[in-house]
Amino acid sequence: MPTVEELYRNYGILADATEQVGQIRRQAIKELPQFATGENLPRVADILTQLLQTDDSAEFNLVNNALLSIFKMDAKGTLGGLFSQILQGEDIVRERAIKFLSTKLKTLPDEVLTKEVEELILTESKKVLEDVTGEEFVLFMKILSGLKSLQTVSGRQQLVELVAEQADLEQTFNPSDPDCVDRLLQCTRQAVPLFSKNVHSTRFVTYFCEQVLPNLSTLTTPVEGLDIQLEVLKLLAEMSSFCGDMEKLETNLRKLFDKLLEYMPLPPEEAENGENAGNEEPKLQFSYVECLLYSFHQLGRKLPDFLTAKLNAEKLKDFKIRLQYFARGLQVYIRQLRLALQGKTGEALKTEENKIKVVALKITNNINVLIKDLFHIPPSYKSTVTLSWKPVQKVEIGQKRASEDTTSGSPPKKSSAGPKRDARQIYNPPSGKYSSNLSNFNYERSLQGK
Repeated sequence: MPTVEELYRNYGILADATEQVGQIRRQAIKELPQFATGENLPRVADILTQLLQTDDSAEFNLVNNALLSIFKMDAKGTLGGLFSQILQGEDIVRERAIKFLSTKLKTLPDEVLTKEVEELILTESKKVLEDVTGEEFVLFMKILSGLKSLQTVSGRQQLVELVAEQADLEQTFNPSDPDCVDRLLQCTRQAVPLFSKNVHSTRFVTYFCEQVLPNLSTLTTPVEGLDIQLEVLKLLAEMSSFCGDMEKLETNLRKLFDKLLEYMPLPPEEAENGENAGNEEPKLQFSYVECLLYSFHQLGRKLPDFLTAKLNAEKLKDFKIRLQYFARGLQVYIRQLRLALQGKTGEALKTEENKIKVVALKITNNINVLIKDLFHIPPSYKSTVTLSWKPVQKVEIGQKRASEDTTSGSPPKKSSAGPKRDARQIYNPPSGKYSSNLSNFNYERSLQGK
């Protein structure tokens, strides 16, 4: 393969005058597509891909336009040149070639991106995915999820399998390895928008229950300031809505139940005079409980007699005491939040303090609805809520609005451009802020005498 300079010299374009090199290079780039015929096209595509490393913005734009031009002549040949450099080129060339594909493919018309071309993109992408960084993986998922041929149920399933392979779900999870934890989170974030009632999350949910939940307290992360435990629980909650038939459902449901109990404390013991016996008020971590309770509620639907038939009477009694204590504290805080937000609209609700209160109210309302379900005899799993960090789906005029709960766990409609997590406008609270703020509230006065 000739170098860029050799190619220019062969075409008589390269000049000796150094002050004219920039102009000559730009003119050469403009004229290169003229030579992109037959067997030459992949070579020209390869050369243009190498030129993406330029730091000259005008030259960089010309290279992009030239690549798009030959893409429309022969998409397969152009992809050959691009993927050749992605697999074998220098790091800067690889990086910019991947970004070219992630930003420019979606601008090409259907007559260029035919089914055969998309199949070639998928095939070549699988080769690259054998060895990628986290950022590259996210970009390739953006590329692949935007392909028209992968918008079908079978296409989405292919993507989920790709993500599962990248997540290495066959291997034992190592909670003390930050890279292992980060890889799992990165992959799961890419998988979540792909799940639906027809594309199940069972494999991921099973892995989280069996491998991650038991190690939740020992997770490490390279991301500074991230509440890694809450992040894991949020992902599990989102996936639980689309879990299919699970082989070890009872075992995994018990693991989820046991983890939920860790965040649902027993009420403090009272002395004979009715005063607190000196124990500190338990901290109520609402954000964690919302995620765990929602996940348990979703999986519990598949084994509705778990609480009544699979637990002994003493365990069930203990759970109801915890639910009752949590619910009583919850009611106090919901009233305080509603009072604090009463009459506030518009700009007043956009302050950081009120944003926290609005989301806190969503969290506590969700927990309240789910707890009410579990207090039914027998426990019910019929209520639906929208997780606090997800946007509420608008109710059409004439559509009946639910009294307490809003929408089910069904995914939002996806555009033809493929699933985009960033389009969901998730509001992420400062790490641990809700849980710490809410759990510092003193419920003692409210709980006395009740």
